[in-house]
Amino acid sequence: MAKNNRRRGSKTRSIVALCILLALTLFVGIVGVNGLRWGDRGIWRLLPWLPTTNAENWPESLALGLDLRGGVYVEYSAEQPDDIEGSFSQLMANTVSVITQRLTDKGYPEATVQEINNGTGIRVEVPDVSDPQELLDLIGSPAELSFRDPNGNEFMTGKDVQTAQPAYQDGEYVVAFTLTSEGAKVFAEMTAANIGRSIAIYLDGEQLIAPTVQSAITGGSGIINGMGSQERATTIAAQIQSGALPLVLTQQKVDTVSATLGDTALSTSVRAAMIGIVLIMLLLIFRYRLNGVVASWALCIYIIGVFFFLAVIPGIQLTLPGLAGIVLGIGMAVDANVIIYERFNEELRAGRPVKAAVRAGFSNALSAIIDANVTTIIAGIVLLFFGTGSVQGFAKTLLLGVVISMISAILITRFLMNSFVGAGATNPKLYCNVKGDEQK
Repeated sequence: MAKNNRRRGSKTRSIVALCILLALTLFVGIVGVNGLRWGDRGIWRLLPWLPTTNAENWPESLALGLDLRGGVYVEYSAEQPDDIEGSFSQLMANTVSVITQRLTDKGYPEATVQEINNGTGIRVEVPDVSDPQELLDLIGSPAELSFRDPNGNEFMTGKDVQTAQPAYQDGEYVVAFTLTSEGAKVFAEMTAANIGRSIAIYLDGEQLIAPTVQSAITGGSGIINGMGSQERATTIAAQIQSGALPLVLTQQKVDTVSATLGDTALSTSVRAAMIGIVLIMLLLIFRYRLNGVVASWALCIYIIGVFFFLAVIPGIQLTLPGLAGIVLGIGMAVDANVIIYERFNEELRAGRPVKAAVRAGFSNALSAIIDANVTTIIAGIVLLFFGTGSVQGFAKTLLLGVVISMISAILITRFLMNSFVGAGATNPKLYCNVKGDEQK
C-alpha cells in the first residue's frame, strides 16, 4: 500500500513538473515574440532589466548588425607622421579605442571598430545611421584637447600627450599619463609654477577635469587622482587619449546598407530557419516517437534560451553569419539528442526497463556529446580571436549556441525523459520497436 502511494506521488510530481515546464515554455516563447503588455503602460516597466519587445518591431531587444539593420561601413588607412613619438601598434590601438568611445558618446553604442590589413587600417561598422555624412565627419575629425592654466590660457594641446590609461595606485583609481619630450618640458614648467592651483583639461571646448597640482611633474609622466571608480578612470583616460590621436586616417572605402535590405534578409533567413526547424522536429518525432517529442520540446527551450541571451549579453550583434551560427548550434543540439536516443534504444532492445535505459543511455552518450561540443568550442574560440568582422559574429553566436546546446542535452533533455517515465510512459513501444515481450 505504501509502495503504491509512493508511486502515485512520484507520478503526480512528474506530471506537475511537465505541466509547469510546458506553461513556462509557452509563456516565455509568446512573450519573446509579442512582448508583455498590460494596456498602454507596459508591465515591462516593472522589470526594467529585461528587454522590451513587441510584435510590430520584433526583435527590438536584439542588437542587429549592419547587414540586418542597415547603416554605414567605412574603411580607413592609417599613417604616422614623422614628428610623432610612440609605437605605431600602440597608437593604432589607441585610435580604435578613441573612435569607439567617440561613437558611443554620440549615441552609437552598437558600432564596431577594429583593425584590418595586419594592423595598418581601421574598419568601422555603424548600424542604424540616418545621416552617413555626419557620421563620417564625426569619425574623421580630430578631437581638440587642450590644457589650460588657472587663468584659462591654453599652454599645451593633445599632440603633446603620448599615452593615457587607467591605473590603480595607493588604494585608488587614477589616470596615468606620459608626455612627449616637448610636452614634458612645458608641463614641468607649468606645474612648478602652479602648485596648489588647478590645471584644467578641455576636450572639444568642454571641461573634462580640473585636477589640483600637488607637486611639479618633471619626468614627463604623472598621475591624475580623485577618479573615484575604475569606470571614471577609464573614461577620462580614453577622453584624454582622444585628443592625442597622432595617426592620419585616409578614407578608402564607404558603403551604405539600406534598412529595407536588412529587413528582407532578416525575414527571409528567419523563415528559412523556421522551416528547417519544423522539418527537423517532424523527422525526430517520426524516428524516435515520444523521445522525438522530448527532443522538439528541448529544442524550443534551446532556441528561446539563445535569443534571450542574445538580448541580454552586451557585445553580441545578430548578423546573417550570426544566424548561421545559431542554426549550426541547433544542429549540434539535435546531434546530441540523436546520440542519446540511439544509446537509449540500444538499451531497450537489450532488454532493460525504460527507467534503467534512460540512465544507461545518458551515461553512454555523455562522453561523445562532450567531445563533439568541446572540439566545436575550440574552433569557435579560434575564429573569435583570429577572425574579423562577420567571422567574429559567426563565432560569437556559435559559441553561445554550443554552450546552451550542451546544457539543453545534458540537463533539459534528461529532465524531460525522466519526467515522462515518472509520469507513466514506461512502455518501450512508445520509444522504438522492441522484439519480444513487453517490458515493465
